[in-house]
Amino acid sequence: MRLRDNNHVVGYVFAAPFVLGFLIFTLYPILSSFYYSFTDYNLFESPRWIGLDNYDKMFLGDDKFWKSVRVTLTYVFASVPFRLAFALAVALLLNKAIAGIGLYRSAYYMPSLIGGSVAVAIMWTQVFGDQGLLNSALALVGIHSDTSWIGNPSTALWTLIALSVWQFGSSMLIFLAGLKNIPISYYEAANVDGAGAFRRFIRITLPLLSPIILFNLIMQTISAFMTFTPAYIISRGEGGPLDNTLLYSLYLYRRAFQFYEMGYASAMAWVMLLIVGLIALVLFQTSKYWVHYEAKGE
Repeated sequence: MRLRDNNHVVGYVFAAPFVLGFLIFTLYPILSSFYYSFTDYNLFESPRWIGLDNYDKMFLGDDKFWKSVRVTLTYVFASVPFRLAFALAVALLLNKAIAGIGLYRSAYYMPSLIGGSVAVAIMWTQVFGDQGLLNSALALVGIHSDTSWIGNPSTALWTLIALSVWQFGSSMLIFLAGLKNIPISYYEAANVDGAGAFRRFIRITLPLLSPIILFNLIMQTISAFMTFTPAYIISRGEGGPLDNTLLYSLYLYRRAFQFYEMGYASAMAWVMLLIVGLIALVLFQTSKYWVHYEAKGE
């Protein structure tokens, strides 16, 4: 009876499912992958310790690894700014008190609900194919092209970037929530002082929205590094043409589940973790120069 009435025991019992789930399904796989990154492991035989050979091979003997790094960095540094800029622009448009605004917000959010699906990736191949919607639209304005934008090495990656920008809904909603928290009195005072729309945006909206921008920037950067489905479907799992859509996650998948080099793939996963962590650290360290917090207490 005393044990049942003990609040600490009750808390431990309720927390146990989460703790066990974290230990079994999160912590154990993380530690296992770290161990496997120093082994030769193909899923069919016992892991064999090889030390730093996987990392040595990765950095010094794998040209495709460096290609995937270049492709992924290009994808991240192009798609994330475009996505956030577009999301902020749409959020500003939807931050209006007009009839039916809820319907518009739902419609703009819809691509984010379905944008990561296999069906949309297949649709994207039809839009940017040689007989796709884009070429048909260009023909209507007198520009005739039989280019397969997906199959062209110089444009293939940009089709993935366009798909990423199209999935702006989650960032838009977060921006919209941030805009709702900016007091209207600030804009009224700026109007009295004669500030125009652009000056109000630069002097009021951006500074007060900067914590939201930082949050979206970090979350979307992490998400961009993990992009897999569109690249896999559009390139049929090969990363073509000429490996120009060979994103890091796709190459990691190929090493793990096509070539059964699980040890090498685990090493790649830890390198990706370090890259993402380093970029996040840089963003946090530089945020003190451009992120404004009202309640800093300074």
